[in-house]
Amino acid sequence: MAHIFIGVGSSINRRENIRLGVQALQQTFGELNLSNVYESEAVGFEGGHFYNLVVELTSDLPIEEVIKQLKAIEIQLGRPLKAVKFAPRTLDLDLLLYDDVIDNSLDLPRAEITLNAFVLKPLAELAPRLLHPVLQLSYHTLWAQYPADKQKLWKVDSPVIAKSQSSS
Repeated sequence: MAHIFIGVGSSINRRENIRLGVQALQQTFGELNLSNVYESEAVGFEGGHFYNLVVELTSDLPIEEVIKQLKAIEIQLGRPLKAVKFAPRTLDLDLLLYDDVIDNSLDLPRAEITLNAFVLKPLAELAPRLLHPVLQLSYHTLWAQYPADKQKLWKVDSPVIAKSQSSS
């Protein structure tokens, strides 16, 4: 069983699309462990704020099939097939980690882990002791070293996702 982490984000109808995205991930992969949901400003373009979280799961599926399933869920929930990278989105599902696989052609581990607070903070919350496969530093350490003024991030206090969808 592969240990997998997926970044989930939405800036269009955020609450509903995050809820539906997590629900679809649960239907596809089974039991999930969810980070808290965080709100952040758009990165790379002018736009509305995003909701983001990280999902942890295990699966027997190979990497390519996991990626295929993530893209299918995005499309099912209204993301255009040829979506522009820096633009508002209904749902963004990014494979962050697949075990300790290092594969530059698949962007594994995903570069955004160390670049964006909205990825690193929830990942550090779920897996503080897990080591980044390339840097060999824990996600707790990486978050502690992240510049506090680089990106604004707010924990979403009101429930976005029903507790029954999370194992935490």
